[in-house]
Amino acid sequence: MDIQESILKTIAAAFEQLFNHKVESEDLSLQPTRKEFEGSYTFVLFPYLKITKGSPEQSGEKIGNFLKENHPSVADFNVVKGFLNISLSSAFWIDLLTQLMAEKEPGYFPPRNQKVMVEYSSPNTNKPLHLGHLRNNFLGFSVSNILSAYGYEVIKTNLVNDRGIHICKSMVAYQKLGNNETPEMAGLKGDHLVGKYYVLFDQEYKKQIKELMAEGMTEELAKKEAPWMKEAQESLVKWELGDEETVNLWKKLNNWVYQGFNETYKKMRVSFDQYYYESDTYLLGKDIVTEGLEKKVFFKKENGSVWADLSNQGLDEKLVLRADGTSVYMTQDMGTADLKFKDHGIDKSVYVVGNEQDYHFEVLFKIMQLLERPYANNLYHLSYGMVDLPSGKMKSREGTVVDADDLIQEMVDTARNHTQELGKIEGFSPEEAENLYEMLGLGAIKYFLLKVDPKKRMLFNPQESIEFQGNTGPFIQYTHARIAAILRKADQIGLDYSSNNFEGLEALEAVEKQLVYMLSDYSKKIAMAAEELSPAVIAQYLFDLAKEYNRFYADLPIFSEAKNEVQAFRVSLSDQVAKTINAGMKLLGIDVPQKM
Repeated sequence: MDIQESILKTIAAAFEQLFNHKVESEDLSLQPTRKEFEGSYTFVLFPYLKITKGSPEQSGEKIGNFLKENHPSVADFNVVKGFLNISLSSAFWIDLLTQLMAEKEPGYFPPRNQKVMVEYSSPNTNKPLHLGHLRNNFLGFSVSNILSAYGYEVIKTNLVNDRGIHICKSMVAYQKLGNNETPEMAGLKGDHLVGKYYVLFDQEYKKQIKELMAEGMTEELAKKEAPWMKEAQESLVKWELGDEETVNLWKKLNNWVYQGFNETYKKMRVSFDQYYYESDTYLLGKDIVTEGLEKKVFFKKENGSVWADLSNQGLDEKLVLRADGTSVYMTQDMGTADLKFKDHGIDKSVYVVGNEQDYHFEVLFKIMQLLERPYANNLYHLSYGMVDLPSGKMKSREGTVVDADDLIQEMVDTARNHTQELGKIEGFSPEEAENLYEMLGLGAIKYFLLKVDPKKRMLFNPQESIEFQGNTGPFIQYTHARIAAILRKADQIGLDYSSNNFEGLEALEAVEKQLVYMLSDYSKKIAMAAEELSPAVIAQYLFDLAKEYNRFYADLPIFSEAKNEVQAFRVSLSDQVAKTINAGMKLLGIDVPQKM
């Protein structure tokens, strides 16, 4: 039984003995005491004044005294209007820290024997990864870590959009303008080279539309009749028919892109357990279209295209197969959903995809329910908002999209300049300094993108993200480095800071109790983050913990403290804070330094 449950049981006993009224402890609740008042937990009295038949102050006094007399860990209380603030004994907090120190790892949850697949990244093979992909990858990787910490077996998956009209556009432009250029010849990463041809296609396509409109064609017709667009569509049909020349070019361009993506993933420090490719799954989707027609879930229009009519589900009609027999995203996603379940027998499947696809996933999940798939009710769309940048802060490779490689490099460079200005690398070798700059630059961008609730649209401010003060990754990283220095000093002077060495300790300061309370709350934050699929819960917790630790560090001496048991307790407390920061930052995919 945890402390809150035992306090609530004693409060329930107080109602029975003092007021002759039976209340179930499960129906009572405590909340954390507000910072400006003394205490750890607060019991709100107002709802119970009809039972106590007294003023809030009288009722609080009676229940508070009952707690002091009947609960071994309640040391004191105070009543502020209708709020009973409960203070726990120093012995309780000392014992609690000892328990936390003995745990296998901070916030440990036993295995749940359930499998969850988290699909993220899901890039198109026609362009490099960009700022939006950074939020996607960091979210997916972090949510995977959090679900794993919560006891799930997690399979991290990347579904690569490696086929379709987008890659055919790059292929057409490369055929027309490429002159057999390779990434080595161009001095570009493979994904950047293919992205260059995608942009060139778009420029030429717009030019062709203008020319056709100048000849009197409507814009809508010009978009369909533009020669390069017709060639891209022909290329897609040829690809689906297995035309050798088309398939070979497709493979060549895609392989260049994969080499580029792998470099970027390495820089991001994200990984995957399995890759799925839409070129492998779209045919499975076509089989499902046939099944859906037989089951009357889909219907065929006169032109041969196949649709799902979801109007009686409060949705619309949705295309699942084009008239020419080629697949759309919905076809592929149906096939992939079946394949995931067949491969892994997963209990839950989480799709990390931007909120512009909300409707698509609502339709996909509804279709899978109508097709009576056993997994259909356990599909989740982790819908996240767009990321904006303050205008003019960074150059973009294409003028419209901020390239992920550029942004990561710029963050590392900013971390280098900022750290050197502040003089935080004394005694570092050049290699150690470079490792630190990478850790800080990547930590800054990851933390900044993850600290905001995923559902919210956000503004990424590179300069603000790298600061060593405020709600930033580097502030938390710096706090960890500060504690690591304290632990090194404790080891140098031979201080034994195991729990056996502070047994004689009698009283704790308020800030020490608050830190132990916050440390004990870590597992609840993991549970909340896992259930809400929100790394922002962990990010906020780590910032609050680091802030409270810095208050402790500023207010209380450690090595100049006369009593050995107080020194030992404060170093142990610092050590547990460092372990929790390290564990929590790992959940966000962020490394922490041992020195700065």
